[in-house]
Amino acid sequence: MPAGDVAFAPRTALLTFEEITRVVRILVAQGITGLRLTGGEPLVRKDIPRLVAMLAAIDGVNDLAMTTNGILLPGLAEQLRKAGLRRLNISLDTVDEETFRKITRREGVDRVLRGIDAAIDAGFDSIRLNALAIRGLTESQIESLIRFAAPRGLTMRFIEFMPLDADQAWRDDKVLGGDELLARVESQFGRVVPIDPPRPSQPSRDYELADQPLNRDGKRPRVGIIRPVSAPFCGDCDRLRLTAEGMIRNCLFSQEEWDARALLRSGATDDDLLEQFRVAVANKRAGHQIQSPGFLPPERPMFQIGG
Repeated sequence: MPAGDVAFAPRTALLTFEEITRVVRILVAQGITGLRLTGGEPLVRKDIPRLVAMLAAIDGVNDLAMTTNGILLPGLAEQLRKAGLRRLNISLDTVDEETFRKITRREGVDRVLRGIDAAIDAGFDSIRLNALAIRGLTESQIESLIRFAAPRGLTMRFIEFMPLDADQAWRDDKVLGGDELLARVESQFGRVVPIDPPRPSQPSRDYELADQPLNRDGKRPRVGIIRPVSAPFCGDCDRLRLTAEGMIRNCLFSQEEWDARALLRSGATDDDLLEQFRVAVANKRAGHQIQSPGFLPPERPMFQIGG
């Protein structure tokens, strides 16, 4: 298959909404309170607002978020908000169509921008925009992205390029580091003031643009920097991932997976499923070791794991 092509898994390979909900109920009973639907692209899943409503109805789920490319948001934002989705992260690497086509290999930045406006109109608690920081590609986009996000009251976040690309073209010299990013932001927008994170496990370190005008919410614009390569936050990570096919992953870069789908479809008890998650947590490594000589990226690209 040519690099960049995507093959959809057969429907029978994917967890049903009922199976996902069962797993979430088990984990919420153990103290997990925050959920994020990600991908791939979660909005291509048929009837996704129904899954959102099922998860939002679980007693103990205090935060329900989604990461999306925004393409399908114009027709779904209001439904998702009414179903109980509270927060959105929307991928936006550029507001320029030509650059968008170069990065994504398709047209459609205008649909993403309409999706962002639809999300704003729907009244989500929080909307953040995510851009990959790739040397030679992103530097020229920093100013225009922040100028798009700032007046709308949206936090523009830049994420260091990680070795999770489908083309396996990642190289260390392509990483536009967080410190350099922050210096570029400061040179273009003036003083940046660090904001204390609401919890230690938040991967983004956010900054207020202290010299910029107030946004529509009467606040100073914000940017976020996520440094998984130059300043790993593995020690504070508290995330587990369940893939669409029901595989448990304890780290984006894990070489191991644990099969929850097989248990779900073979009559396993809730305790059996919980034990599988405990085994995955017990095998979580201290760090991803991207900069180590023996580092091997996972076989799955990012779109098969989830952010």
